[in-house]
Amino acid sequence: MANTSPARIWTMRLAYVALALLVMFFHLLPLDTEPRYWAPPDLLLAMAMVWSLRRPDFVPALSIGLVMLLADLLFHRPPGLLALLTVLGCEFLKTRAAAHRENTFASEWLAVALVLAGIAAMNRLILVLFGVQQAPLSLTVIQVVMTIAAYPLAVWVSQTILGVRKLSPSEAETLVSRR
Repeated sequence: MANTSPARIWTMRLAYVALALLVMFFHLLPLDTEPRYWAPPDLLLAMAMVWSLRRPDFVPALSIGLVMLLADLLFHRPPGLLALLTVLGCEFLKTRAAAHRENTFASEWLAVALVLAGIAAMNRLILVLFGVQQAPLSLTVIQVVMTIAAYPLAVWVSQTILGVRKLSPSEAETLVSRR
């Protein structure tokens, strides 16, 4: 049974931010100086979606937005664009979280895959409209596919190591009545 106490919720909110900072730190380390012909998965995006679907109370929109804005600034992406698209995608998934509680993992994975593809498409479209230079389409597609493929691993890590499990209907009722 998941703990829905305010202390646990705030602890997990801080854990989300700390884990995101850790992912950014390792992403910025100069471990490989050769140019790559593939793009690694976006673990920040996968983690935000896992936590948004499994425990929406752990990741408020403000924390997702601030984490992704910091990632935009550190990774030299257009500031705020991917942060906005991530917040919109995660909020869309949060509205669907109740429906995914009773469904299978495959339907959850499909929903996340569609949202990831939509975020990537909107990001590229907006960058094209503003004439911003961007990575080749093949790298973007590889990153989206790798992120979709890494989603089950992100779910497993979040569930087994961090204890981010789906809410039961009674726990969801407790959270809704507390607000």
